[in-house]
Amino acid sequence: MIYKTNNAFYELIRKIEENPVIAAVRKQQDIEVAANSSVTTVFLLKTDILNAEKDVLRIKQNNKNIFIHIELMEGIGKDNKAIDYIAEIIKPSGIITTRMNQVKHAKEKGICVIQRFFLVDSQSYETAINSMKLIKPDMVEIMPAVMPKIISRFCNDVQLPIIAGGLINNKEDMLCALNAGALGISVGKKELWQL
Repeated sequence: MIYKTNNAFYELIRKIEENPVIAAVRKQQDIEVAANSSVTTVFLLKTDILNAEKDVLRIKQNNKNIFIHIELMEGIGKDNKAIDYIAEIIKPSGIITTRMNQVKHAKEKGICVIQRFFLVDSQSYETAINSMKLIKPDMVEIMPAVMPKIISRFCNDVQLPIIAGGLINNKEDMLCALNAGALGISVGKKELWQL
C-alpha cells in the first residue's frame, strides 16, 4: 500500500497495524469500555456537541486514535464550519464521512479523513472507486465487511488503507476481512474489542 508520509498519519496507520480491531462506539456508556480495551483505534459513531470533546479527550488519554463520524454527531451542522469546529475545538485524530465535499474540506484543513462507502452493488462499487480517484481521502471504510472477495478486489483497485466494517459477528469474520487485505476492522460488538 502507498500511505501518506507525514508522521502523524504514519502513527495512525502504525496503531491500526498494531491492533487491527477498531472499536465502533455507538452508545455513550461504551466510551469507557473502549477507552479501557486493548484496541488502539476508536470510531465514535454516536456523540453530540456537548459530549464530543470530553469523549475524545477520554479516548486520547489512553493513547488511542479517535475518529468522529461527523454525520452522526448530534447538535452540529453538516457543513464546513462543523469540520472546522471539530478540528479546532474537539481535536480528534480525524473524521469519518460519506460526503465528498466534507472529505475535500477536511483534507484542505489538514484533517485526517476516512471516507465511508456502502458497497451494495456494482454501481456503488464503481462510484466508490471514482470518488476516491477524484477526492483521495486518507483512508476508506467499506461496508459490509463480510465480503472478502470484494475487499480483496477493492484493495487491488485502490492504493489507500482500507478499513472494513459492518455485519461482523465473530473472530472468523474479522480474520477473513484482514486476510482479504483490510488494514483494520471496525466492529460494534464489545466482546470482539479484546481480540
